[in-house]
Amino acid sequence: MKIYVASSWRNELQPKVVAMLRAAGHAVHDYKESAAGSGGAPAPEMDDFTRMRFEPAQFRALLNQHPLARTLFDKDMDALRASDACVLVQPCGKSAHLELGWAVGAGKHTVVLLQGECEPDLMYKMVDRLCVSVDEVLQALEELGRR
Repeated sequence: MKIYVASSWRNELQPKVVAMLRAAGHAVHDYKESAAGSGGAPAPEMDDFTRMRFEPAQFRALLNQHPLARTLFDKDMDALRASDACVLVQPCGKSAHLELGWAVGAGKHTVVLLQGECEPDLMYKMVDRLCVSVDEVLQALEELGRR
């Protein structure tokens, strides 16, 4: 199964989830590898970037005009479109949630790995499975793959 993992640059569990999914035989898109292969910033630099704050016009200009923003967006969206499933690894931010929401709307299999203290959010009811361990994620993907 082709898996798109959505998470945060700061999430320490994300690389472990990617590794375990690959060990289970899944083809996994890792946005960190994608960024590095595009001449993008490595994780520590990207972490600094994601903490920056912009005025609305600056933010819009960055998204619309920066070539790396277009390249990385295209790579991630191509991988998301080609995926069979999206796994969201908490904690994460807005981009990961937008990716998960797109996957739900596109009819992809969707799984959320809940971590730490969870803030209530009713919209998580739209995903196929809520899991509390990587083992549950693997089991959910196996069951969803049989559908």
